[in-house]
Amino acid sequence: MKTAPARIRVLLVDDDDAFREVLRDELTRSGFHMMAVGDGDAALAAIESHAFDVAIVDLNLPGVPGERLVGEFRERSPSTEVVVLTAHATVERAVRTLKDGAYDFLTKPCNLDELETVLRKAHEKHLLVRENRVLQRELARHERFHEFVGESPSLRSVLEIISKVSQTDSTVLIQGESGVGKELAARAIHRTSPRNRQPCIVVDCTSLQESLLQSELFGHERGAFTGAVTRKHGLFEVADGGTLFLDEIGEITLPLQGRILRVLETGCFRRVGGVADMKVNVRIICATNRDLYQMVQAQQFRQDLYYRINVVSFTLPPLRERRGDIPLLVKFFVESSPVARKRAIEFSAEVMALLTAYSWPGNVRELHNVIERALILLDGHEVTIRDLPGNLRRESGEGLGDLTRARPPLAELERDYISRLLEEYGGHRARVAEALGISERTLYRKLKGLSAAPRGRRD
Repeated sequence: MKTAPARIRVLLVDDDDAFREVLRDELTRSGFHMMAVGDGDAALAAIESHAFDVAIVDLNLPGVPGERLVGEFRERSPSTEVVVLTAHATVERAVRTLKDGAYDFLTKPCNLDELETVLRKAHEKHLLVRENRVLQRELARHERFHEFVGESPSLRSVLEIISKVSQTDSTVLIQGESGVGKELAARAIHRTSPRNRQPCIVVDCTSLQESLLQSELFGHERGAFTGAVTRKHGLFEVADGGTLFLDEIGEITLPLQGRILRVLETGCFRRVGGVADMKVNVRIICATNRDLYQMVQAQQFRQDLYYRINVVSFTLPPLRERRGDIPLLVKFFVESSPVARKRAIEFSAEVMALLTAYSWPGNVRELHNVIERALILLDGHEVTIRDLPGNLRRESGEGLGDLTRARPPLAELERDYISRLLEEYGGHRARVAEALGISERTLYRKLKGLSAAPRGRRD
C-alpha cells in the first residue's frame, strides 16, 4: 500500500461512528492528515476553521444533508475537492452531486486502495486549481494598471495611491490637465475594486445643459416637463452597486452641486418631478482640470461638496513632467495601432529627440494622435521629421535650441538622445534598449560606435 504525502489534509464526514473511526485510522496510517466529524453542521464548522485539500462526504447525514454540503463546500471552500462516499447510491444522486461540483462518487463498501487513489487524484486537482488561482492573481497584479505606460516616479506614485484607494469605498477626486488620463484612472480604480462586477458609468459634466444633466443623473417621472412622455431611470440608479464617474465636476452649477451633495451624504435622491426618495449604493469618483479650491474661494463651487469629494485626491502628472516615459508610450501606441499592420516601424533618433523635447500641451492624448497621424502618412518603415505636424517641429526645434539650429549630424543627435535616456534610466542599459526598441547588443554597438565618433561643431 502506497503512503500518501503528509500534506494531504482530509475531512471525513460520516454519521456511522464505527465506520468513521475505522476509515479515519486506516487513512491516518497511510499518511493522510485526518479530521472526522459525524454530521453536516460539524462539517460546516470545520471548514470555517480549518483548511482541507479533500473532503469525504456521506449523503445521508443528520443536520445538513450531504447533497447540500457539497454545494456549501463549493461556496465556502472552493479549492477543497469533495469525494462522495455513500451506501445509498442511485444514478440520479450521483449525477446531481457531480453536477454540483463533487470530484467523484463512490459507493460503500469501497476498496481502500481505490479510495486512496481517488484521494490522491483529487489532491492533484486541488493543487492545480490553487496554482491557477495564484497565477491569475499574479497576472492581475501585473496587468491591473496596463492602461498606464511608463516608469517615472511620479506615475508610480499615483498608481500606488490607486492601488490602495481601489480597495475602499471612499470618494476620490482626480486632478490633472486635459489628456493626462483621468478617465483611465477612474476606470482602473473601479476595475480593481470589489465593485468591478457592477457597472462603471461615466458622465461628462461639460456635455449637457443643467436641466438635461439633472435628468441624466437623477432620472425623471412621466410628465415632469414637456417631452417627458415616459419615466426615465437616472444614472445614479443605473450605477447602483457600482461606480459613477463625474468628469469635470467643476463645470456643474451650484444648484446641481447641492443635489449631488445630498446623494453623497444620504445615498438618497428623487427623480425630477418625483415625490419618493430613491436609495442607492454608488461609489463616486470625480475629476477636474480646474482648481476647485480657488473656485470655492470665488464662491463658484460649494465648500461642503468640495470637502465631501476630496476624501482622497491625487494629481496625474502632465507628460512634460515625465519625458522619460515618451519612448515607452510611443512603442505602446505603435504596437497597439491597427494602422501599423505588424510592420517593423522605426523612429529616427532625430524624431525621438523632437518628441521628447516637445511640451505636449495635450498630454498623452496629443502624443497618441501624433503617432497615429505619423503611421497613417508613413510610406516606408521609418518615421522621420516630415511625418510630424508642423507645430510640433517648430516648438520642439526651439526646445532643442542650439542642437537643432546648428544642424548637427544624425550620429550626434543619436548620441545625445541615448545619453539623455541613459541619464533618465540611471544608466540601466536594458531599460534604455527597451525604450529604443532595440536589443541590448545593438545598444552596446551603438554606444561603442558613438563614443568613437567625433562631435560636430556647434558654431
